[in-house]
Amino acid sequence: MADQHFETRIFAALEKVLKRIFGELILSQFQDLLFPGSQSPLVQRRRSLLIISRVRMVAGVFAVLTPIWIPVDLWIFAHPLGLYIGLLRLAATAAFAAVALSFRNAEDIGSAHRALGFLLSIPTVFFLVSQPILADFTISTQPQQVIAAGYAFLPFVMVAGLSVFPITAVEGILLSVPLLIANLVVAFLGYQVLTFASHLGALWLLTLLAVVATLAGMSQLHFMMQLVSQASHDGLTKAYTRRVGEELLDLQFNLAARTGSTFSLCFIDLDNFKSINDRFGHEEGDNTLRQVSAALRRTLRRADLLIRWGGEEFLVVMPNTDMAGAVAAVQRMREIGLGTRPDGSRQTASIGLAERQADACSDWTVLVERADHRMYTAKQGGKDRVVGLDDKVIL
Repeated sequence: MADQHFETRIFAALEKVLKRIFGELILSQFQDLLFPGSQSPLVQRRRSLLIISRVRMVAGVFAVLTPIWIPVDLWIFAHPLGLYIGLLRLAATAAFAAVALSFRNAEDIGSAHRALGFLLSIPTVFFLVSQPILADFTISTQPQQVIAAGYAFLPFVMVAGLSVFPITAVEGILLSVPLLIANLVVAFLGYQVLTFASHLGALWLLTLLAVVATLAGMSQLHFMMQLVSQASHDGLTKAYTRRVGEELLDLQFNLAARTGSTFSLCFIDLDNFKSINDRFGHEEGDNTLRQVSAALRRTLRRADLLIRWGGEEFLVVMPNTDMAGAVAAVQRMREIGLGTRPDGSRQTASIGLAERQADACSDWTVLVERADHRMYTAKQGGKDRVVGLDDKVIL
């Protein structure tokens, strides 16, 4: 019983620390901070661009700073040790410069992972190569010992650098483990400039630093998610704005085209919405829009997108969904309902459906036009209905 109370206190303390760092998180947000592929496409793109930008910036800075220390190595270390370290620095400089000049047009998360991996691999290789070289020579004077110890603690600099990037917990672990392994390899192979006990103590501190750096990266990611959410969503309906929606449509449509997957759109226009504003005022009209948006979000999957396309127009984006799946989704929407009007009657909508493969569309704008046209066909045909392929009424 005492152990159970102790564990409860530990978990409560951990929860308190996490809340201080990240604030109140819903389950889906916490999942977004844990796994690299769980964020929305918009957040993925924003953080990919930021990671690549920072990788190139850091690589450029190190490409300039790394060779500046070569004269110090040549002065402190006797020949040929100083020369070997200097050549290593020149190789690292070339590698940093290559990373700084790469990934210019990349914006996907895979490219961001590769860029970050390349950046961290350069000092890791430098560490693994420099330690055996330093161990083969006598380090006798105090300046030599100071500089050599600095090279021994190079993994600390690399791990601390993770805090600069908006990363998930899994990414932090995967990026930290190679650095920890490198430190262990140097210790167990006997290449250590420091004593074996010092290396093991350093490994413990390195692990703690990796945890702190990963939490800092997760905090950055959480802050980015909050900013993207505030900037990309319509304040009234909480749906994506049209500007951001067009960006997401472009991303999702191109992904579907590359993978050959299905991709459906649902164009929704509320019936007789203008009469609400005319009879009951704009405040009641706003309340109706909130109800409709909330009802739509309840029926959507996590991967689906809800975009406020115009005043009372909404666009539902359904990746990996064929026409039959889109029809089933719309049927659920109609069964659940879109809320009520101020007079208590049911709010209805005219809906047009389109699908990338069935409509043979090579561009997302054409797909939206098809869905929009079918929505108008539903409107002209008497409203409160769904029109699909060949302009036929489905529901």
